[in-house]
Amino acid sequence: MHPPVAHHPARGAARRPFRLLIIEDEKRLALSLAKGLTAEGYAVDVVHDGLEGLHRASESPYDLVVLDIMLPGLNGYRVCSALRAAGNDVPILMLTAKDGEYDEAEGLDTGADDYLTKPFSYVVLVARVKALLRRRGQGAGASPVHVLGELRVDTAARRVFLGGDEATLTAKEFSVLEQLVVRAGAVVSKSEILDHVWDFAYDGDPNIVEVYVSALRRKLGAGLIRTVRGAGYRLERPEPPSGPASVAPGEPGEGR
Repeated sequence: MHPPVAHHPARGAARRPFRLLIIEDEKRLALSLAKGLTAEGYAVDVVHDGLEGLHRASESPYDLVVLDIMLPGLNGYRVCSALRAAGNDVPILMLTAKDGEYDEAEGLDTGADDYLTKPFSYVVLVARVKALLRRRGQGAGASPVHVLGELRVDTAARRVFLGGDEATLTAKEFSVLEQLVVRAGAVVSKSEILDHVWDFAYDGDPNIVEVYVSALRRKLGAGLIRTVRGAGYRLERPEPPSGPASVAPGEPGEGR
């Protein structure tokens, strides 16, 4: 796998290069990725051992970690789990030769943000790196807890509460909701949600977004997410639970 010849500087590189850590025991692959990502404008460090990778990620401030699963010393699942247990919320993109929904689910359950199966396209990897960094940038300097009426979304803990009760969402449902909640009141297009939650390389049915929006409406309330025809979706402030209508003294309906 060889990076393309032409490269473009990463967004934000003019301010400060994003710092990436690659934890990959296949040295040729690791060095190839490092060379390509460096040409994209990132500052890249490479380690080939899980224990060393955990130490580096714990001791240094990285913007993103590219993490292989099959590693000497400590496998990627355990590295990811240890970082999350320590409160480290650095975005993690997992790489593995394994395939199948169970392996992907295990990676995401340990706290990974995205998952890429070998062999993969370099272009797809760069697109996913940029998407993860963009997601992280949306929350930079902002509180991870968003409150809109009865709705409370903690993007750091990935938990959702409605009227004091916790709502159980799948990983994808939460990611779709997150895109809407960080821009509450604004219209978010279907293509923007696809780019952030799936990635630029997604070539399936774009109506998958509608499926997840429908699921969110069922779980959080039909009026929470408004469809703006031809534009996208907008997160609305939830209305308080309806109760008996109050009638001011002297108004029609007072007394019977």
